[in-house]
Order: sequence, then C-alpha cells, then structure tokens
Amino acid sequence: MCLVWGDRSLIQLRDFRPVGRFAPSPTGALHLGSLLAALASWLSVKSRGGQWLLRIEDLDGARERPGASIEMIRTLAAFGLESDAPVCFQSERAPLYAEALAQLDTLSLIYPCSCSRRELEGQAVYPGTCAAGTAVPKRPTALRVRVPDQVLQFDDLLRGQCAQNLKFEAGDFVVRRADGVHAYQLAVVVDDAAQGITEVVRGADLLDSTARQIYLTEKLGLPTLKYAHVPLLLNADGSKLSKSAHALPVDPARPLDALRPLLRLLCGVWVSGANPQALLATAVRDFSWARLPSQLSVEELLALN
Repeated sequence: MCLVWGDRSLIQLRDFRPVGRFAPSPTGALHLGSLLAALASWLSVKSRGGQWLLRIEDLDGARERPGASIEMIRTLAAFGLESDAPVCFQSERAPLYAEALAQLDTLSLIYPCSCSRRELEGQAVYPGTCAAGTAVPKRPTALRVRVPDQVLQFDDLLRGQCAQNLKFEAGDFVVRRADGVHAYQLAVVVDDAAQGITEVVRGADLLDSTARQIYLTEKLGLPTLKYAHVPLLLNADGSKLSKSAHALPVDPARPLDALRPLLRLLCGVWVSGANPQALLATAVRDFSWARLPSQLSVEELLALN
C-alpha cells in the first residue's frame, strides 16, 4: 500500500515492526549486485518478522529501459522475493514530491539555480553560485536546498559511526532538476516516509547520500530511519561490478544458481532447500549481520557455487 503524504497515523502504526524496501531503477536487468542488495534488505526485516516492500524508482524516463520494470518484478518473484504490498512507482508520485518542495520553500530552504553541468564541470561540491539569488533569468533552473556548515552524524548498522559535513562534502544539492524532474534525494525521502519504511538496507555506493537524506528527513519532520550499507560485489581488480561479464542479468529460470552462493555470503553458512522459497525460509533463521564479510568478491562468490 502506498500511503498518502499526510497519513502519519498509519506510519506510526508500522513502527512496531520493521519495514524495509528494495528500490531499483529500471535502467537494465537485475544482476548479481542488485540481487545481493535485494536479499540483504529482505533478510534483515524478515528475520525479525517485518515487511518488505518493492518500489520502482522510474523518475528519469530518459534512462529507463522499456519493459525493465515488469522484468525486474518478475525476476525478483522468481527468486522468491515478492513485495508485501502493491509495488510503488515513483513516476506516479509527483504530487507528493511537489508538496514536500512547497514545505521546504516555506522554510526558505530552497532556491533556483541556473548553473549548467558544463559550468560546474570539475567542481566536486556546488560552490553556491546562485545561493544569493543570482540565477540567470530565462535559463532553465533547478531547485537546490540550502545546507548548513554542520557535521551530520549517524550510526550505520554495518559501518558504525559515520559523519559528513554537508556544506563542504555535499554542498547545496538539487531537489528538482532543471528539466522539472524531481531529484532522487528528495523522492527517496518522501517515499520512504509515505511507505512507512523504518530501515534502509542498500549498497555501500549510496552511503554518501545518507547525510543529505537525513537532513531532508529532519527538515520535513519525518520519522528517522535506520541504515545499513552492505559491501559491494567487486571485480578481481577491485572495481565495482557494473558492465563486466559478471554483471550480466541473473537467470530467473535458474534461481538456485545465484541464490545459494549469495545466501552463503549473507548467512555465513550454506542453506538448503529445493526451491527459492525453501532456501529463503532457511536463510531467515540463519541470517546475522555479524556473519557478513567486509569485502565481497565476484570471483569468490562464483567459486562457492
């Protein structure tokens, strides 16, 4: 069920048990790294009697591959991973994001920015060019949120104490792009609150986004979440699994081939079962974050099978 933005009573009712989610972008087929993140989020909440939801982050239509959303949902189901509520699609939720932007505007936290990507090329952090109201008229403008010179700290279940100075490490960041598309940082915060999510388990490549999302959560008066960033699957040279041969789509017709070694990594022991549902039922009993290795190698994973 996708909750409406103002339905805080339902959100509070869900606080009694964990609610997690997997939120892929439909830019391609599901690969081993994506499946690992999905399994970790599912095991984390299911091992404590919680709910697991699926959300398709399809805001950027230009990057979406036709048919990828349905393909992802079907592939996850073949691996025994089905949402406990109807799947949400971000492309249908623009009014919620607009309402959040209006709330930030009343707090004087957002401003228009006409800087182009070319003008910002080489800048690791936005320099605040338009922060004083100097956006160029008649040019497409994005909306940025003001951040303070403040160190924001949070506890990650796997990485311990984390900290980031928003001003110097993130900078004023975009919450609505110049083409009118609501940005990831805003949308994910709004959706997590609306769906009653209590914990976010995802890949370590998104760790850098966490402080910005916590900042928005606080400013919008939304419930604080728990976070866990699982290690990425790495290639032999230490690079992130991306468009290498190992990033080829997982085969939904042979789910056990991928499930068995991935669950071995996540649970620390081999789990048995003749089908995905039986494997997952065993894995739920054996799952523990303490057993997860600090680094995950694709070669080691494939050698387990």
